[in-house]
Amino acid sequence: MPHLLHARRPAFAGAALAAAGALLLTGCGGGGGQAAASDPIKDVRAKLPKAQRSAGVLRIGMDASLAPVEFRDQDGKLAGLDPELAAALGRILDVRIEFVDTPFNKLLPNLQGKQFDVAMSAIDDIRQRREGLDENGNRVDPGVDFVDYFIAGSSIVVPKGNPKGIKTLDDLCGKTISLQQGTNQDDIATRQVAVCAHTGRQLTVHRFDTNAKALAEVASGTAAAGVYDFPVAAYAAKTTDGGGRFEVASTQSTSNPYGIAVRKGDTELRDTLSKAVDQLIRSGEYDKILAKWNVSAGAAQNAVVNGGI
Repeated sequence: MPHLLHARRPAFAGAALAAAGALLLTGCGGGGGQAAASDPIKDVRAKLPKAQRSAGVLRIGMDASLAPVEFRDQDGKLAGLDPELAAALGRILDVRIEFVDTPFNKLLPNLQGKQFDVAMSAIDDIRQRREGLDENGNRVDPGVDFVDYFIAGSSIVVPKGNPKGIKTLDDLCGKTISLQQGTNQDDIATRQVAVCAHTGRQLTVHRFDTNAKALAEVASGTAAAGVYDFPVAAYAAKTTDGGGRFEVASTQSTSNPYGIAVRKGDTELRDTLSKAVDQLIRSGEYDKILAKWNVSAGAAQNAVVNGGI
């Protein structure tokens, strides 16, 4: 089965990511003596905050509509990259993972409302979310911290054969597109609306609460194209109607990390999750899970806190 992502193992985007990654890797060296003989898994478990350790559970907000990252299979069971990574992190931390189905645009507000401990659902780590800013740069909430664990870009999905000849964002001017509201692609489309306005060719954006509804508009011809995370775009092109319905019209753009979102005040939980992700990567299980879902080229070399652009 071919990879959904291009055959590469990217580093995190941005100078801040590189610096943060270097610091994390530097911190991995052992000193020798008793420290060298310690069990790293036990060390990570010991740092899990008392609230989660006492309850024996980590509650994760997730939007199960983003195949292959997270979705419900034919039996209604949660499947995909994020659920498997989360389950593996639960084994490292020795806690049960409980998923809380939540619409994507409600994940961060509900996290702030303490309806779950963290959110993990193909959430791009971007400055706007870290600082709690709206599209106009005004602060609307406290923001969140991210533990970055995977790299993904954005791609354009079009009907098979690409009848409109769409290849770039500028080709969307004068057309209607569909996407999932609240995503990074929503932000990209908002910026592109302004770009298209300068050309005199209006870009119309239809926003939906799930990718499935957005893709249905592309399938029906109501929308000329859709903009999605590359793993989602490639999966839809490969699997819908046996690969005969859609194609990916563009390569990845604006690569950015997915992050596990944590409330700003929960630094102990954030740092424990960062160490747990590092242990998962070192164990080799991380690579096996990515390979299963054909997204190996999005692999991170180590966890990074707040490393997005």
